[in-house]
Amino acid sequence: MQQALQFDADLIRRYDSAGPRYTSYPTALEFNDSLDAARYQQHIDLSNQRGGPLSLYFHLPFCDTVCYYCACNKIITKNRTHAEPYLENLHQEMAMQAALFDSDRVVEQLHWGGGTPTFLSHQQMRELMHVTRQFFTLADDENGEFSIEIDPREADSDTIALLREIGFNRLSLGLQDFNPQVQQAVNRIQTEAQTFRVLEAARREGFRSISLDLIYGLPHQTVASFNETLDKVIAASPDRLSVFNYAHLPERFKVQRQIRTADLPSASVKLAILQSTINKLNEAGYVYIGMDHFAKPDDELAVAQRNHQLYRNFQGYSTHAQCDLIGLGITSIGMVGDAYSQNVKTLAEYDQAIKAGRLPVMRGITLDDDDKLRREIINRLICDFALDIAELESRYPIDFAEYFHEIFPQLEQFAQDGLLKYDWNRIEISPTGRLLIRHVCMLFDKYSQLARQRFSRVI
Repeated sequence: MQQALQFDADLIRRYDSAGPRYTSYPTALEFNDSLDAARYQQHIDLSNQRGGPLSLYFHLPFCDTVCYYCACNKIITKNRTHAEPYLENLHQEMAMQAALFDSDRVVEQLHWGGGTPTFLSHQQMRELMHVTRQFFTLADDENGEFSIEIDPREADSDTIALLREIGFNRLSLGLQDFNPQVQQAVNRIQTEAQTFRVLEAARREGFRSISLDLIYGLPHQTVASFNETLDKVIAASPDRLSVFNYAHLPERFKVQRQIRTADLPSASVKLAILQSTINKLNEAGYVYIGMDHFAKPDDELAVAQRNHQLYRNFQGYSTHAQCDLIGLGITSIGMVGDAYSQNVKTLAEYDQAIKAGRLPVMRGITLDDDDKLRREIINRLICDFALDIAELESRYPIDFAEYFHEIFPQLEQFAQDGLLKYDWNRIEISPTGRLLIRHVCMLFDKYSQLARQRFSRVI
């Protein structure tokens, strides 16, 4: 497939409304309490019947300081001992989960997210991975995709060496922006030296993929100021880049109230920053994977996309579509069998469940046949920028044109506006429509029209 991207400001302005990011379908907004720990175990039984590899996600929620833009579930503390009882409970949850899954199922994907995973001490990180290997069989370094989110302010060369030693082979570095005024406004003071020292240490230790995260739309950003950060990042040549749109939702996330709305760039400036970013990354040789992600052409994500083997899950884009995902820790989301499940939100609830010997599952959703069909369509569109209708009909007992007859007027409008081309065999997203892929996906989302006001804007 061609991994081209074209920027059309008029088209973006016309379609810049709210919509899901589709790390799952149905999205987490549709989760409910009908799926509890008992129902979750039934889906584990179904998963074991199917077999196949596993993926593990660990939520490590602690942060030393708060970043005002952050919408993650986090616990701000400078007391490092607060992590100790949480880790003891996490070890216990692993034991309970592992006992339910067939022991011959290999973990091919593992991710530590947060919060700040490197809030943990070196000994705690070593112990967490040791306990993981006690309860689960991890793939070898060649076949496993083991990643971690890094705050360069909370890591040094010794930390990076330790992470490689205990099995991590991919990492993502949080950066957002180097501009001092922007950093001050979002309470994240982070130097270039800190950031690039960690990046270079990861290269020395042999990490196979290194990603840098940026955010556009933060207070005081301009095209010129963001270009300065971007030039420095491009010169460092990471394997991947994520360039996220800042969603200012202070009514939902209290910490964002520390950011003055008056300091945010206007919609036109945000659009100009995005256009300039895309141009620079195109010129530097990066290809657009989708949903804010760019990669070098030889990166495994880019290769998987060209081979139509890319997948999207709760951690973003992945090359391991066949894995059932076990979520561990507070608010973690799992995808097992035909269901999504989410753990309880607070430390107290988590502690209570673990101490009682109960899985800490709080809510979720069981997918019906229609959900699974629509998930497949949305996944292919968001990963391939195309949908092979004939191939879909060969695997699902539907007549596509009849099943989705109500979407064709909007599909035709999208075609007239240049977002896509379609016929009875295929839908193909144009290079100008790829930034707006969420809109095309929403055509196939039976839930999103009712809940659209609860999502961030597309651009």
